Amino acid sequence: TAGTCEEMMKRAVFARELGVPIIMHDYLTGGFTANTSLAEYCRDNGLLLHIHRAMHAVIDRQKNHGIHFRVLAKALRMSGGDHIHAGTVVGKLEGEREITLGFVDLLRLDYIEKDRNRGIYFSQDWVSLPGVLPVASGGIHVWHMPALTEIFGDDSVLQFGGGTLGHPWGNAPGAVANRVALEACVQARNEGRDLAREGNEIIREACQWSNELSAACAVWKEIKFEFPAMDTL
Repeated sequence: TAGTCEEMMKRAVFARELGVPIIMHDYLTGGFTANTSLAEYCRDNGLLLHIHRAMHAVIDRQKNHGIHFRVLAKALRMSGGDHIHAGTVVGKLEGEREITLGFVDLLRLDYIEKDRNRGIYFSQDWVSLPGVLPVASGGIHVWHMPALTEIFGDDSVLQFGGGTLGHPWGNAPGAVANRVALEACVQARNEGRDLAREGNEIIREACQWSNELSAACAVWKEIKFEFPAMDTL
């Protein structure tokens, strides 16, 4: 993201010259056409394009004359990008579960059936248009891992910022804790366990063979974000 399209492209070229594997763009503030230019450059030059949705809340939370995020998400898929912030359901970037999953599936599936309960008012066939991975990010930590695994599934990105850097032993142990929690939840899911009901127990069991996870659990056990979702039908 930059003040002009020209500077935006210069930064993308510079990032490629440095060997950076991924760059980020604010697609709403930058604009759809600028985003498409950047997406095509990234695709042609082996860069991943992470999409931030800065400014979305002043557009999609005004129920009288706003634009719902599912529409903005579909526009992003047509514009181009590899993954985009999509709310978390359980963290600080809240959103009702079914509504969030509705536009998450609009982003990543080739075909999605009409389902008014999830805000999908007509069936959507994306044909050959590439999908976009949803990114769960914002206020998430190891105790959220069972819910995130159960809600978002395999084709997603779980982005832990403070949930990694806030580990009392440092960044690397924070990353280890998150990875252990994720693998424990995936294994439990694959074994047929109920992540929604047994999530905390699964994390506690994993703490027995990961000191990093045990320390992270102690830090984050009292951290909660409790407020009603504004992203509703």
